[in-house]
Amino acid sequence: MKSFILGPLGLLVALCCLHKSTDAALAAMSIDLGSQFIKIGIVKPGVPMDIVLNKESRRKTPNVISFKNDERFFAEAAAAMSSSHPQSSYNFLLSMIAKKEGDDVFTTFKKTYPFTAFEFDDVRKTVVFPYKEEKYNVETLLAMILWNAKKVTEAYADQSVKDVVITVPIFLNQAERRAIAVAADIAGLNLLQLLNDGSAAALNYGVFRRKEITEKPTHMLIYDMGAVKTTATIVQYVLESNRKDGKDKQPTLRTIGVGYDKTLGGLEITNRLRDHLEKVFRDTVTTTKDITTNARAMGKLNKEAERVKQVLSANKDTFAQVESLFEEQNFRAKVTRDELEKLIEDLEPRIGAPILDAVAMSQLKIDDIDLVVLMGAGTRVPKVKQILKEILKGKEISNFLNTDEAIAMGAVYQAAHLSKSFKVLPFNINEKILYPVFVNFLTKTEEGALKPIRKSLFGETYPVPNRVMHFSSYSDDFK
Repeated sequence: MKSFILGPLGLLVALCCLHKSTDAALAAMSIDLGSQFIKIGIVKPGVPMDIVLNKESRRKTPNVISFKNDERFFAEAAAAMSSSHPQSSYNFLLSMIAKKEGDDVFTTFKKTYPFTAFEFDDVRKTVVFPYKEEKYNVETLLAMILWNAKKVTEAYADQSVKDVVITVPIFLNQAERRAIAVAADIAGLNLLQLLNDGSAAALNYGVFRRKEITEKPTHMLIYDMGAVKTTATIVQYVLESNRKDGKDKQPTLRTIGVGYDKTLGGLEITNRLRDHLEKVFRDTVTTTKDITTNARAMGKLNKEAERVKQVLSANKDTFAQVESLFEEQNFRAKVTRDELEKLIEDLEPRIGAPILDAVAMSQLKIDDIDLVVLMGAGTRVPKVKQILKEILKGKEISNFLNTDEAIAMGAVYQAAHLSKSFKVLPFNINEKILYPVFVNFLTKTEEGALKPIRKSLFGETYPVPNRVMHFSSYSDDFK
């Protein structure tokens, strides 16, 4: 009889969390793999856990790669080229990982980046990006970005770093997670775990308040509206023991409810504002050609729309202005917060839906939630905050997390825990699997023939405890 034992922090590669032991020495890192930005955490002996500064001494790095004259550009340099060379600049790759031809994500990508050429592999039917004589798939481009993150971390730490925990949205399926694992391997990283970003943020909160965790459960809601997705995660903190005698109680973080919208984020708001500015330009400026046919002009307009959106979060009106936007014509137009809110009126039901879904899954009520925290740049939009306050019935929204860095800092604590080079105080994590996980294998019949069997290992929304599966028909190895 053979058994596979799966623990709460280390699942087999085929499952939701990827975890393997390592001998990499004396440093570990985390990567908050956002669609628009990357934040990197670092831990090494004698140095507190910290956020890595990139070459421009900034604490977050644009998640983009650009090519020019057979040279690769990353981070700020690549972001600067996105408007001037959009044909060979690649943004928001995480949204397309492991996606196949026909997925709606490519329609959205084409609308957002109309001048970035892409096609589909004849065999895999996944997306590839042609550049000169080469064709790059998403895993390869993502691997380049992860490789650059590794090099930036090593320069900051002044030593080699391989061990990494990478955070991902909880709704990623197995194919998407495996693709990220492949990219990490290509980048020369030793992937300790793929940790759900909501769990990482909650862990960052818990490890600094472990003395406040008792046998009485505390519930926290984390609402995160990022660039392209929105998630609501309800976690429970409780002090409990894994032993039969009830001794040696340890703080435990358990995900009990999740809601999400895979396509609702700050990028959708920016796109609508960009389209509005484009219309204003058409109505007020005379040109010989259509502005949408010019890659550089549309890149500038997109960048200005993002800036205006941020300004309107704190001001009721502002001016959008771009010098020599198109055909040497300058552009200047007043934009009000009311205009922006009218552009996103139809999104209002979607803004609150993830919270309602998370509450329903958790089987709690809004009143049962003790703490609420908002994350992601999208939550800075006043209309978004207003809708959330209404859904939360006026419940206080706290500011106890550094929301830009909480995910990376929680993940680097987990990296220290999983690495052999460090000892940290234990903090149990029980994540939730949103998709059922099955084991497929061949079993022997009484006649000696092989018959395919499919067994459920974890059901949908099943928590991840220790799990043992017995295979009694075999005395030798099998697949």
